[in-house]
Amino acid sequence: MPDLPEHEPSSPETDAERRRRRAQFLRDLAEARELRDRVQPRRAKVARLRHAMRMRTFRW
Repeated sequence: MPDLPEHEPSSPETDAERRRRRAQFLRDLAEARELRDRVQPRRAKVARLRHAMRMRTFRW
């Protein structure tokens, strides 16, 4: 593991900031997926079908 600068992981503002950044990232990711699906509907349909097949064949 590389030596990273020590941050205070237990401080509430750090955790809140991390959650805020993560929420923003997930919103951006969802927006990018929606845009890609609109631009390439055939590829999006194939990706949905592949995902459904993976989920059907997944063993719990």
